[in-house]
Amino acid sequence: MNLVQRVGLWGDRHHPQWLDIIRIGLGIFLCFKGYQFLSNMSSMLNLMTTRMSFGSFTLVLMSNYIAFAHVLGGLLLILGVLTRFACILQIPILLGAIFFINLSSDLYRPFSELALSILVFLLLVLFLIVGNGPWKLIWFREEKGD
Repeated sequence: MNLVQRVGLWGDRHHPQWLDIIRIGLGIFLCFKGYQFLSNMSSMLNLMTTRMSFGSFTLVLMSNYIAFAHVLGGLLLILGVLTRFACILQIPILLGAIFFINLSSDLYRPFSELALSILVFLLLVLFLIVGNGPWKLIWFREEKGD
């Protein structure tokens, strides 16, 4: 049994149900942020242009990836389907937000975006390790007798 299978087995055995409520809340938050990024694409592009020195095509590609990965990853987290895949999609985005976008902002300010980015990153790492949990879409399908 390799390391990934052992981590998955450990996560399935030691997963409390209250953690699923946090996973669903994180998914809702990520969907909301993805919708927010889609509706304010120009301001996100302006922020990325001032902070990073990439070409315009790369910035447009990155901004679209960020928005759609947040929406898709949030939906997957809400449903509890492919949770680890959704976390892997989100982790590079959050690392970029922490190191490139929010690092220059003040951490000790109330409702700091850097603190929020770090919290979301830590939650994504947690769900990457522990996985879905008992509340997931497949569980509802199994209850019907499919």
